[in-house]
Amino acid sequence: LQNVRIDPSSISFSMWKDIPVPFYMSVYFFEVLNPKDVLQGAKPVLNQRGPFVYREFRYKTNITFHDNDTVSFLEYRKLFFQPHLSNGSEEEYIVVPNILMMGAAVMMENLPNFLKLLLSGALAGLKQEAFMNRTVGEIMWGYEDPLIDTINMIVPGLIPFKGKFGLFIELNNSHSGLFTVYTGMKNISRVHMVDSWNGLKKVNYWRSNGCNMINGTAGEMWPPFMSPTSLEFYSPDACRSMTLVYERSGKFKGVPTYRFVAPKTLFANGTDYPPNEGFCPCRQSGIQNVSTCRLNAPMFISHPHFYNADPTLVNAVEGLHPNKDEHALFLDVHPMTGIPMNCSIKLQLNLYIKQVSGIIQTGKIEPVVLPLLWFAESGSIEGSVLKQFYTNLVLIPSMLDYLQYIFLGLSVPLIISAAVLM
Repeated sequence: LQNVRIDPSSISFSMWKDIPVPFYMSVYFFEVLNPKDVLQGAKPVLNQRGPFVYREFRYKTNITFHDNDTVSFLEYRKLFFQPHLSNGSEEEYIVVPNILMMGAAVMMENLPNFLKLLLSGALAGLKQEAFMNRTVGEIMWGYEDPLIDTINMIVPGLIPFKGKFGLFIELNNSHSGLFTVYTGMKNISRVHMVDSWNGLKKVNYWRSNGCNMINGTAGEMWPPFMSPTSLEFYSPDACRSMTLVYERSGKFKGVPTYRFVAPKTLFANGTDYPPNEGFCPCRQSGIQNVSTCRLNAPMFISHPHFYNADPTLVNAVEGLHPNKDEHALFLDVHPMTGIPMNCSIKLQLNLYIKQVSGIIQTGKIEPVVLPLLWFAESGSIEGSVLKQFYTNLVLIPSMLDYLQYIFLGLSVPLIISAAVLM
């Protein structure tokens, strides 16, 4: 118990402070093969490209202990491209939707026609089209686009940022917010559980109190002596708490584990799963509208390839092949300590696109939730850390258990001998 608390003197503290597990983020893009046909109303044909693999380093700073059995910290992430593990380079070009333009078009759908005509004229002047051909590096880490200033001039505050635009521009060399979690010094059953995030006990992105709650841990470790039921964590990337459910017991390189997976209800809509009504307005089950925490852009998250989603989402495009082995997420956790041994967390980013009257660049695009990319953050304990784990948590307990029976076996004849002599 002492060694799983967040305490500088505990064995697990250094592992918690500077995570020694080699994490990798693998990114897969969906290239649109028929952009001109899509503009005429055809079904998008997609081709998966990648993976583009990044080594991920995580470390905590601003670690501050408080009197109420909590500790605050910022966790930073740094990503480094790994050419030898990737199927392609960051210089490769990929045809994807013009995310800024198509997102802004949908966001402006209900605004006055003269504003949409202004945008349409500005797009023509800037030679902006519904689909763009950019490099992996640009889509990931940002590119200069005069469209940002133009949109902000036409509709001030519609996209409240300046400079470069990139899907992962805020992920690298940045932190995921100020977490305050329990140390377990007074109550071990609360260790790693989140007390607040950015000073909040709950967020205000969603329409119900239950959906806004910050539940579980920060997603790194859990309290010890886990039961085979479920686990929870708060994900700043998804802007919500997530609950995974127990699937099966197993072993990871000799260490006992519980495997937790996403239930089919994780991204279900409010009709199929009423507790998720607070995440609406909803579309089909299997995708979650995250526009309220993504500057009101028409963005959705889901499992990769719309795994576990309504079949109409898969059928609306060509080129998706959802299956459990490749697209389901999982966490293998050592139940005695609550420390993950092996994990792969997967999410897909999707953009809702459609024809918007008054903006000619949107053509005759049929309404569709179009996959942009999906990524998997994976890691497993190995090397000296795994050896220490196996020795302390498997080998030594097994030896003690074995010795217990030896001593019990030796004690029986002694007891009998003593009884006879008496």
